[in-house]
Amino acid sequence: MTLVAIVNPNTDEATTAMMAAIARRTLRAEDGYDVRGVTVAAGPRMLVDEEALRASAGHVLDAAGRLLAGPDGARVAALVVAAFGDPGVEELRARVPLPVVGIAEAALRAAGADGRRFGIATTTPRLAAAIDARVTALGWSPQYTGLRLTSGDPRRLAARPADMTDRLAEAVDLCVREDGAEAVVIGGGPLGEAAEALRHRFPVPVVGPIPAAARELRLLLGQPTRRGTPKG
Repeated sequence: MTLVAIVNPNTDEATTAMMAAIARRTLRAEDGYDVRGVTVAAGPRMLVDEEALRASAGHVLDAAGRLLAGPDGARVAALVVAAFGDPGVEELRARVPLPVVGIAEAALRAAGADGRRFGIATTTPRLAAAIDARVTALGWSPQYTGLRLTSGDPRRLAARPADMTDRLAEAVDLCVREDGAEAVVIGGGPLGEAAEALRHRFPVPVVGPIPAAARELRLLLGQPTRRGTPKG
């Protein structure tokens, strides 16, 4: 089995389990993949500001180091960093001889494919500058239509999944109608179930960052050859 680790840069175990479950819909056991969620040992339960995002990079490195030094370390084939600012991604690439994918970079590549203009919808206003900076650093500014945010405390909204999905739907709609986006990224790993719920509500692609990272890793690792298993 090809072991892929989903490293959650916040300390919420339920979020880790949810993101790993979403990844398993693409990296399926029947295709030879074993997806494991890994939760960092320190930090907040949700990353809602730039200070926490920066600090989480060190926690990601620690979590990955513990995993790779552990009994299953030799089995790990790839790592996903599951926070939208991709904290620690570059540092991990410098340290480990494995594919490392950040969910933001994967989602932006999926949204911007074929020259599409894309926006981002998310719940964390205090991360707006960091998200915009990540878009710029990855070279997507010419296609970026901007960020649309939900209102209210993102932690309170996260405790009401149905409301969060509705508020994100409003933000996606603004990206499309007001900003001219041809695809919209849901900006955050903890928003994974909302992204899944919104995939078919709009006339443009709504990109969930966890599936985007999983699809990218499947290409990097190579789809195992199994009779009757579709590719892509």
